Amino acid sequence: MSRHAKKLRDHDINPCLAETDATTKCMNDNNYNKDMCTDYFLKYKNCRKFWHGIMMQRKRNGVKPEMPSAEERKTILESMGKPY
Repeated sequence: MSRHAKKLRDHDINPCLAETDATTKCMNDNNYNKDMCTDYFLKYKNCRKFWHGIMMQRKRNGVKPEMPSAEERKTILESMGKPY
């Protein structure tokens, strides 16, 4: 596995790993028919949009690292409910 692929599978780097896996599973189960997986694609898109907003806000505020760790993200989601 390449270094880039390993980074994408890291829970601390990729906040939408569960949504990615669910989308991939749906595509595999439905013979790559995108129409059958639109809900999964929408959840993934909303996840990326949400965490990108969080990351940009932290960047503006000078918080490092810009992407919260997996533990911090879990706390954020628990306090907000799942916003996506």
